[in-house]
Amino acid sequence: MIATGETLANTVERMCEEAERLAPGAVCSVLTVDRAGLIHPLAGPSLPAEYSAALEGVPIGPHVGSCGTAAFLREEVTVTDIANDRRWAAFKHLALPIGLRACWSKPILNAAGEAIGTFAFYYRECRGPTQLEREIVRNCVHLCIIALERHQRVIEHERRAFTDALTGLSNRAAFDVALAALDCERPGDWALLVLDLDNLKLVNDTFGHQAGDCLLQTAGARITAASARERAFRLGGDEFAIIVQAPEELRDLEQTAERILEMLAEPAECGDHLVVPRATVGGAVLSAGDRIAERVRQNADFALYHAKETGRGGFVRYWPGLGTNITRRLGHIREVDAALLENRIEAFYQPVVRLDTRDIVGLEALCRMRLGDSIISAGDFQEAMKDVHVAKALTERMMKLVAADVRAWLDMGIPFQHVGVNVSSADMHGGTLDSMLAAAFGREGVPLKHVIVEVTETVYMGDGDHMVRKAVETLRAKGLRVALDDFGTGYASLTHLLTVPVDIIKIDKSFVNRLAPNNASMAIVEGLIQIARKLDIRVIAEGIETEDQVDLLQAAGCVLGQGYLFSRAVNRDATTELLIERAQRCDEPSMSQYKAPAQRARNPRH
Repeated sequence: MIATGETLANTVERMCEEAERLAPGAVCSVLTVDRAGLIHPLAGPSLPAEYSAALEGVPIGPHVGSCGTAAFLREEVTVTDIANDRRWAAFKHLALPIGLRACWSKPILNAAGEAIGTFAFYYRECRGPTQLEREIVRNCVHLCIIALERHQRVIEHERRAFTDALTGLSNRAAFDVALAALDCERPGDWALLVLDLDNLKLVNDTFGHQAGDCLLQTAGARITAASARERAFRLGGDEFAIIVQAPEELRDLEQTAERILEMLAEPAECGDHLVVPRATVGGAVLSAGDRIAERVRQNADFALYHAKETGRGGFVRYWPGLGTNITRRLGHIREVDAALLENRIEAFYQPVVRLDTRDIVGLEALCRMRLGDSIISAGDFQEAMKDVHVAKALTERMMKLVAADVRAWLDMGIPFQHVGVNVSSADMHGGTLDSMLAAAFGREGVPLKHVIVEVTETVYMGDGDHMVRKAVETLRAKGLRVALDDFGTGYASLTHLLTVPVDIIKIDKSFVNRLAPNNASMAIVEGLIQIARKLDIRVIAEGIETEDQVDLLQAAGCVLGQGYLFSRAVNRDATTELLIERAQRCDEPSMSQYKAPAQRARNPRH
């Protein structure tokens, strides 16, 4: 049975039955002793269950019956009269009522000489062991040692298989088993929190993997401490999970998550560095529609995904519909990935013109996806742009396409001036945008003076001025111009232009749509143009659709604009025709010379 991998309990139970068969009149018992010196009944097929249960957790000692004393002394103990032996004084009330009068116990010792169990014969009369019984027990003890050591190896193997070596927490395999064992019959009976460390990569890259390992160990210990009544797991990498079952924790899952985040946020010493663990948490509670635990897990993952996207460092609880939104986003991501692989991403261009002459002084490059015979605008797959990898891949593809087109226009002798390329938050905060631009346009031999980097307000303000400032400074140092797109739709204000200067402001279409003589939009546009003049920032009005809007913008001092009145975004061939027909000649003032009217008056060429 040992060789074929039978369980320890079944093996020792059978051993006791065989020993009793060979020694009629003996009642066999096997106990184990743990590292703390506590007794645990293992087998006793002829003993009442109540008797064995009464011995559970009893500490070994010099007066703990025959077995507890044998384990304590690490030598065999023979008691021929339980009723009158002082070693049985505290336990004879258990043995005598069931007819046990004597007990002989032999310790089971491991290779280090430590007691790991006992093998005992009880007798219903006052006597000691016979020679045959001694021989039986000697062989049984030898077999017990083999069985117990094998069992310990199995336990250790299972422990390693279900334990994360770095943090000591249960691992993904243990989590999968625990999750599958949860009852899904009663809604609200349990919940799942999933947690990602936000700064593990930063710590690894900045201080080395030793500091990163320290961060993971610290996080694991704090998560365990903060969820002491719950089961915590490290799923791998920077991902952790907590199964929440305590009613008081379930009553306010938000508070439970906040407590974990607060405990995590204390600074930790990792070698010579002070590191502050940062984390984001998503959670889901078992609901009436969740027939399997895996559904709750998926919902918690949706909540975590949403939490990281909307604001790292906080907690989001799953709500119905969240999964649909994220599923739609993932669908968009798959569509864009496929379009990138199949070269179905194309560059379209919308002209930027002088409002007075309608000459084209620049272009804005806009991303389009070809789907069969249809052309899909970026707005229809913008959800995919929230994925860092997709956003970067699209930017790289667009730069490659735009650089090749500009090269072609320059080779044709077209008086080409500038093209605006839109970039995402991932591009601005990745630290490689300048090198990406230089590489793409450098391959085509296009000077960077022809490139304007367009950044929307949400990107401009998204993750803090200091990161944007660094990116903008790097770009401008390379000779690139930076335009702030959709100005007026987000949270940026003119004061931010003091710390994060740009070269161009593009007034959002929403202001242009509302323009009317002497109204608020007109006042804002006029004021903005006057301030931009003082800051030496160019202004472009977006979304122009009527001649009345042109007149009002010119009255406000605006020189440049773009919109459907002049042209929709068109493909490369149509753009080439527009440039041949309407591009501003090189002997005329370029876009870089345009200033607000008060300054232009000094230059007779205007």
